[in-house]
Amino acid sequence: MSYQTIIVAGNLGRDPEMRYTPSGQAVTSFSVAVNENYTNNNGEKVKKTIWFKISAWGKQAEICNQYLKKGQMVLVEGRMTADPATGGPRIWAAQDGTARASFEITATTVRFLSSRNETGGGPVAGDMMGGAELPPEDDIPF
Repeated sequence: MSYQTIIVAGNLGRDPEMRYTPSGQAVTSFSVAVNENYTNNNGEKVKKTIWFKISAWGKQAEICNQYLKKGQMVLVEGRMTADPATGGPRIWAAQDGTARASFEITATTVRFLSSRNETGGGPVAGDMMGGAELPPEDDIPF
């Protein structure tokens, strides 16, 4: 038996987009930016951002589409979707011809880390959970 899971905490890069499969199942897609800030050996501050493409399905897709907005902080747990040809991230060519890779996650759990009225604002620095306040369990709609 094998098992894989990934947990990502970051900010939505755009509003979610929901569509339906031909069989009528809801699927919502959104992007999450995970920021890393550190000082390198030369004393220079470095900021790196890794983008993840997230897909949520069924009732969870409907809830994400209804409540999530660009800038909000979320924690996503799910499984990586690998490129069938390489087994790694999906590789594609940008409009300018450069090679790009995307990390794609099929969500099993999406937790809202921003309050309902909070948009998340700027980038997240330091500990991803620091300063983020989880809503009471009763306020999480799934």
